[in-house]
Amino acid sequence: VQLQASGGGFVQAGGSLRLSCAASGSILRINGMGWYRQTPGKQRELVATISSGGSTNYADSVKGRFTISRDNAKNTVYLQMNSLKAEDTAVYYCAANLAVGSILNTNDYWGQGTQVTVSS
Repeated sequence: VQLQASGGGFVQAGGSLRLSCAASGSILRINGMGWYRQTPGKQRELVATISSGGSTNYADSVKGRFTISRDNAKNTVYLQMNSLKAEDTAVYYCAANLAVGSILNTNDYWGQGTQVTVSS
């Protein structure tokens, strides 16, 4: 089982980026999916989550600027980031709660992280 994140990069303040994270492997079911971020010396923090039914939750700092979505047919979660600010600079990690092997055996899995750098 693997979560592969992509889409990070360097952008100027006010710009946009779109992150993608695809889950692959012997997955029986994908429950919640989400994005988190971390900067050096700080704890990883929640950015946004989306349930299997499409309900979303956002950190206050990104509300109105970021949009999380998912494509269940592709086992992929996206994070559209608009109006980026310097303080959004971080390594972004995707996560998913997956049922592997048994529909009752669910665990959290993490992607490898993708760097987002916003210059002011």
